[in-house]
Amino acid sequence: MDIEQFRKAGYAVIDKICDYYYSLEKKPVWAPVQPGFMSKQIPDSPPEEGEDWAVISRDWDAVILPGITHWQHPNFYAYFPANATKEGILADMLAASVSNPGFNWSCSPSVTELEILMMDWVARMLGLADPFWSTGPSGKGGGIILGSASEVAVTVAIAARERAITQLAALHPAPPPPAPASANGAVVAVAENGAGGAHPTVAEWRAGLTARLVMYGTTQTHSIGLKAALILGLDFRALDVRKEDAFALRGHTLRAALEEDTKAGRVPFMLIATLGTTSSGAVDNMTEIMQVAKDYPSLWVHVDAAYAGVALACPELREISHLDAINTPCDSFSTNYHKWGLTQFDCSPLLVRDRGALTRALTEGDAGSVMDLRNMQISLGRRFRSLKLWFVLRSFGLTGFRKHIRHTMELAQRFADLVRAHNDLLEIVAPPQWSLVVFRVNPRRRRSENGDDATTTTTATATATATASDLDALNRRFWDALSARAADFALTQTVLPDTGFCIRLAVGSPQTELRHIEDTFEGIRRCAVEVCA
Repeated sequence: MDIEQFRKAGYAVIDKICDYYYSLEKKPVWAPVQPGFMSKQIPDSPPEEGEDWAVISRDWDAVILPGITHWQHPNFYAYFPANATKEGILADMLAASVSNPGFNWSCSPSVTELEILMMDWVARMLGLADPFWSTGPSGKGGGIILGSASEVAVTVAIAARERAITQLAALHPAPPPPAPASANGAVVAVAENGAGGAHPTVAEWRAGLTARLVMYGTTQTHSIGLKAALILGLDFRALDVRKEDAFALRGHTLRAALEEDTKAGRVPFMLIATLGTTSSGAVDNMTEIMQVAKDYPSLWVHVDAAYAGVALACPELREISHLDAINTPCDSFSTNYHKWGLTQFDCSPLLVRDRGALTRALTEGDAGSVMDLRNMQISLGRRFRSLKLWFVLRSFGLTGFRKHIRHTMELAQRFADLVRAHNDLLEIVAPPQWSLVVFRVNPRRRRSENGDDATTTTTATATATATASDLDALNRRFWDALSARAADFALTQTVLPDTGFCIRLAVGSPQTELRHIEDTFEGIRRCAVEVCA
């Protein structure tokens, strides 16, 4: 394809994108296909000779789109949102045109410098204190844009592990290994923390220290915590949370676990505290957590705000988010702009108080230069993610960004009001948080379709006599009925402590309007009536 062919094809692709958004509301929300559907349409091997672009382009519509679940659909309420904006599309097109690995400043100075500046924009717009800024007085803060909260968790866990081992090494120094000679007589050096050494004695010493380390979260912490621990061969302890605490981690629960493990000779090295849990949008009690953390210098506190962190852009939401506490002893903070933050996947900013903790853990020696972002991540190469964030924040401005957050929260509140207005049939099972509502069928005195009162008496439908298992079974049938309407709207299910099986609705698409919420609720209500009939 030459430049002029590309120009023509590019115009056609923009037309396709525009037509897609014009027709989006008419498409089925979930992809109506079965596993393996694509293998019947694509050859086993690539073509020997190149194909005409017109043929390739047609297959976007014929092969790919039928298997796309439309996360930008106004009736997509499953999981969490995955926002896409026109500004983000254009930014990704431009970034792709100058594709480069961006692993250090000289690779492409603009790639590195824009990311540093955007991280400070993120910190400021979310109200994070200046220790998190690259330009802050400490000179130690800053961050990096990674691909996901999972990548963030593993990266931070490595830094937390190495900081804890360094602290333990002061009390339990590494045994001095022999200095073996190489074939040419040179001495093989061993790093002070043992990372650069291959001698089994040093490896055993590190293994002994590492085996004592414990990572903490709750039963509501996203699986990123457990996955990070599994990857690194570390213990993860999930602490219980209670419905009466709105599924939030409390300080006394954390302190009891830390004291128990410390007495057993274990070393608390990392806590993942959550701002907006997946199941219910819960906020761990950061104020209490940070007070406890002050007594445990080995404990790295990471705030996983993947979903709700962008809501900190709204000043009125900062108190319920415990922002003041986050700005005290918290070591790191991350959020996903690619969820609720109007920016295409992937864009997961990670901010730290001490970027040197990352670079010391991820490089040979302390390559703490703010200009070498490769030293703050696991991989060497990196994408030009900051461009889309820059475009989006400039185009929307803070006013437009806040309007999006507030509007989707208002729509979620409208849905919650509709559920409450039908409390003879449905109930909210967790305090509505952010743009998330968690609900279930729990019929008490159900009104029939013709307006007459209809009192149900079976154990599966009467709250007074229904057992938890009856209610779960009823709600699983409810979920089956909702799933059968996947072309109309997308929801997801979860299980909450002391509650059981329930349904999640998360508003977040910029395309969603009040009429979509009301139409979706009517579809949900009809499903509820059917399963309770």
